[in-house]
Amino acid sequence: MKKLNLLRKTKDKEEDWAAIIPAPFGKLGIKTAMFEKSLMLSEVFYVAKDTPLLSAQNKLVEHAIQQINRYLVDPEYEFDLPLVPRGSLYQNKVWQQITKIPIGKVATYGDLAKKLGSAPRAIGGACGANPYPLIVPCHRVVSATGIGGFAHHDEEGYHRNIKTWLLQHEGFII
Repeated sequence: MKKLNLLRKTKDKEEDWAAIIPAPFGKLGIKTAMFEKSLMLSEVFYVAKDTPLLSAQNKLVEHAIQQINRYLVDPEYEFDLPLVPRGSLYQNKVWQQITKIPIGKVATYGDLAKKLGSAPRAIGGACGANPYPLIVPCHRVVSATGIGGFAHHDEEGYHRNIKTWLLQHEGFII
């Protein structure tokens, strides 16, 4: 997988909701923004099940939807999408490590914390701040005693069900 450069260099211009699409686990929202004179993805996120669908608002999002749908059929599919640089230097180090976790495998918050000389809770915070889930597969980071939280949600429910679905989709046995 190619090296990610998600570090925010300048303030984003106005972001647009570009699509809300169905997924086997619920719905995904996609935002785009102009960044350095190019249209790029600025966020992929899990939205509530009752959020109305929104068809693709531009060609980039059509391309992103095609890639997301390919991943949803084939977890080995590798994304190749232009991403607006995001996050702190620390978050980018965490996200870079996450992209190295193989499909069908997981790493614990503690494992990543040891690699980065950090703390598990800080790793969890960086995972929760990930603006590009699926593309930066933070669902592959779990707690030492279970699957852990997901998208800043610790309790059982919608987001944890998404994490479970993604892990099973990639062949990890829960």
